[in-house]
Amino acid sequence: MGTVGRGLDSQGYIEREGSLGRVRDAFRPAVAAARDRVAEVFGKRLDSAYLYGSVPRGTARVGRSDLDLLLVLRDEPTPADRADADAVAAAVDKEFPAVDGVGILLASRAQTLSELETYDLGWFVACLCTPLLGEDLAEFLPRYRPDSLLARETNGDLALFLPRWRARAAAAADTEELRALVRRAARHLVRTGFTLVMPRWGGWTSDLTEMAEAFGAYYPQWAERMRAAAVMAYEQAIDADADTLRAALREYTDVIGPWLAEEYAAAHGIKAPRPNASAEVPSDTP
Repeated sequence: MGTVGRGLDSQGYIEREGSLGRVRDAFRPAVAAARDRVAEVFGKRLDSAYLYGSVPRGTARVGRSDLDLLLVLRDEPTPADRADADAVAAAVDKEFPAVDGVGILLASRAQTLSELETYDLGWFVACLCTPLLGEDLAEFLPRYRPDSLLARETNGDLALFLPRWRARAAAAADTEELRALVRRAARHLVRTGFTLVMPRWGGWTSDLTEMAEAFGAYYPQWAERMRAAAVMAYEQAIDADADTLRAALREYTDVIGPWLAEEYAAAHGIKAPRPNASAEVPSDTP
């Protein structure tokens, strides 16, 4: 069992991170606008809406951080739902310069509460999401410990992402597209490295720097590479040129990524497949 203070309560369960009370003043207008527009646009289609990421954790930076939302719909999301979500995101992003982009994920109530998603999307909602509108589905989900089952079901699919990242890098039209891919890949890699050691470390954190340090304590031979990925995810990718970005992606997909995927499978197993899944599971963003 982990120690209190590493994201756990006194009983060793992961505490929900973030709250509306932690949202910095600079981001409150954008959050309020997003809430109102989601309610207006989705109406009775909406079951629940959540914030996640740096804004509800209180660590967002003005003009540098994005605003992330998860909308849980009563039915399976449709292309029309996706178009409505994109329109809301674009409108809020345009109106509020304090946020650097708005991202909206869609899921259904049924899938969020399904047995298959209990330790993935369900855990994400219960532990990493802050209620914004509607019923809080965490009431229907278990409490979670930082154990091997959670590790497997949250990040036990890294091997699937490596060829995707290679293909996207090859198809990237410009440096901005490469930059976005590198930041997503770096975040995913660091979080996978952390959840590999999470049961031994005995806790939870969403801070990428802390994640990299926790990983490095158990795998010192990879520590510098993981620290570099955390830096790239936070800052370095913003100003890096195309050659630097492509070199970072090769490091992730051809060097540390394959090793990490193999080590992860040996330690925790492989994540259960999601047949015919239509919800957008935030694999690159918990």
